[in-house]
Amino acid sequence: MTIAGTTPSTRAEVLDALRRGERFVLVTHENPDGDALGSLVAMQSVMRALGKDSLMFIGRDEFPLPYEYAFFEFDDLITEVPPDVLERTIVFLDCGNFDRNAVDIGDATIVNLDHHHDNTHFGTINHVDPAASCTAEIVWDLMRGLDVPLTPRIAEALYVGLVTDTGRFMYENTGPAAHVMAADLIEAGVDVHEIYRRLYEGVPEPKLALLTRALQRVQRFDGGRLTLARLTREDFAETGAEESYTEGIIDHLRAVQGTKVAALARELTGAEAAGRSKVSLRATDGAVDVSLIARAQSGGGHRQAAGFATSMGPDELVAFLRQEVAAQLDA
Repeated sequence: MTIAGTTPSTRAEVLDALRRGERFVLVTHENPDGDALGSLVAMQSVMRALGKDSLMFIGRDEFPLPYEYAFFEFDDLITEVPPDVLERTIVFLDCGNFDRNAVDIGDATIVNLDHHHDNTHFGTINHVDPAASCTAEIVWDLMRGLDVPLTPRIAEALYVGLVTDTGRFMYENTGPAAHVMAADLIEAGVDVHEIYRRLYEGVPEPKLALLTRALQRVQRFDGGRLTLARLTREDFAETGAEESYTEGIIDHLRAVQGTKVAALARELTGAEAAGRSKVSLRATDGAVDVSLIARAQSGGGHRQAAGFATSMGPDELVAFLRQEVAAQLDA
């Protein structure tokens, strides 16, 4: 089954490049999420099944990974760019633009596999399908095109990418292919309950404390269509929470009645990031494209999920978000 919306010519180019190439390095974006990591691990297993000399690169500063992804096993993982990187085909997975990865690629051949609709098509070969629910869905399709057997290891990694990027099959990007894929992965041996338990249960107490603080600071603007919460550096220090513990908080804001756009702003905790915040955005329906709001601040993402970093203060940020939401809703 070919994913609806893919370009047959680019798919064929990718399949040819993967078959003909001998040496690869697989990379994904900074602060990798479930789709990024699942796609990376699954693609590495596919490449090894083809007998390729393939390495996975994740920068050293990305570790430790968020607790929910600690169960991943990373075969052939490197944390420094290999010295022969220019002699390898570089496969970018789930990267909307080149700036989201720190690899210096020079004139190397790049295979760009992604589903973000605002992908900048930075690759030598660009196989970008906004109709796909996740990049894992694209990897699944390519795996089938390469006649690689679906092992339990590949299936588990792909299922993590699928379930996290579709919001447990609740987001609007969940198309028919996503359910066909899920059935295929479950038939291959995925333990759905165990994956759910690893991803969404066993919550550390500091994460619960951070959620409590965020919910205590909820603000609503313009009749409730913008719902916002803010977390400070002190919140992380006092609760002992890691930055990754903010994952999932915005879903509580998104669920509030009347909300069109939910926003979570958190101050970055690194010494070099003083005065800057990361802003996550979620839309509740098709009325607002939050990726347009993020791109106005050099960020990006999907129509319903996007983000950006900023030096704006609280009042300036609120004014900016209200203005951008109004520009789309009141046009």
